[in-house]
Amino acid sequence: MKYLYWIATGLLCALMLWSASMYLLQYDMVTGFFKSLGFPTWIIYPLAVFKIAGVAMILWRGNRWLTEWAYAGFFFDMLLAMGAHLALKDGGYTFALIGLLLLFSSYFTGNLVRKWVR
Repeated sequence: MKYLYWIATGLLCALMLWSASMYLLQYDMVTGFFKSLGFPTWIIYPLAVFKIAGVAMILWRGNRWLTEWAYAGFFFDMLLAMGAHLALKDGGYTFALIGLLLLFSSYFTGNLVRKWVR
């Protein structure tokens, strides 16, 4: 179970860091996508920072409250991303769906591992 947790968590964190890097390094492309959905573009940089902070909290697991918030933030981010891609009908929802599966796998196996370790 511990291996499943680390595989799911590692892949989830890699996906979120990739997404944050796209927000920071491909700003013009992301801005076009946000504008096409009617989303405000000022939120792109804060989202990238929060994604990086969320990855740090999930890997650190030092504060359970912050870890829960990081998982919750990732859940809503991926749920909204999937909805946005479905609305655009661009087929980009696949990464959000994979992210949700990784998120649930990481969260629930992490809780099981934590209970077994005590």
